Amino acid sequence: MQERIETARTGKRDAAGSRQMLLASARAAFAAKGLMGARVEEIARQAGLNKQLVYHYFGSKDDLYLAVLERVYGEIREQERRLSLADLPPDEAMAKLVLFSFDYLAAHPEFIALLNDENAQGARHVQRSRRMHEMHSPLIQLLRQTLSQGAAVGLFRDDIDPLQLYVSIAGLAYFYFSNNRTLSAIFGRDLASPRAIAARRRHVLDFVMAALAAKRRTNGGATRHG
Repeated sequence: MQERIETARTGKRDAAGSRQMLLASARAAFAAKGLMGARVEEIARQAGLNKQLVYHYFGSKDDLYLAVLERVYGEIREQERRLSLADLPPDEAMAKLVLFSFDYLAAHPEFIALLNDENAQGARHVQRSRRMHEMHSPLIQLLRQTLSQGAAVGLFRDDIDPLQLYVSIAGLAYFYFSNNRTLSAIFGRDLASPRAIAARRRHVLDFVMAALAAKRRTNGGATRHG
């Protein structure tokens, strides 16, 4: 009896491990070659598993692709939660989120590659995901609360849409990294160098915080951003 229990437990562990290995292999393959270029046989081979396990665990290549997308989105949302932004003053929380968003894209070029490919697919996988909205809703709510708290103490403007803010924060870093090679070629500068990335990081933080700053009156009656 005990042997059967241990065998069942081992089987569950092996199944979970196999799924993780396939997801890791698929993540690398889809980032490098896209959905159309990646092959199930190669994904399984890189994972050291039989390709039939892909269909057993995920159903299809498209379902595996969606599982990878949900995994990468889930990872970034989980790391955002670990920032504990709700425990910080609103200006510190916002600065921390901006820098985290920038640093995450700098460290994860495969995330950018996967998003580019899914956009080229018309976002058809993300559209049928049940998890995407659930993952992003808490972030938007957190931004709304942070903006409200900042506005209440005179730090932030009171007319910022949290969704627009999220798109802006993501876009300021995303465009820089997704188009880094063409931008470097056009402007004749190595925008992928550590120095250039650090300069962009400072600019993005200053840009967002300046855009959020509450307007304050000067002695002459005109307004300026504090």
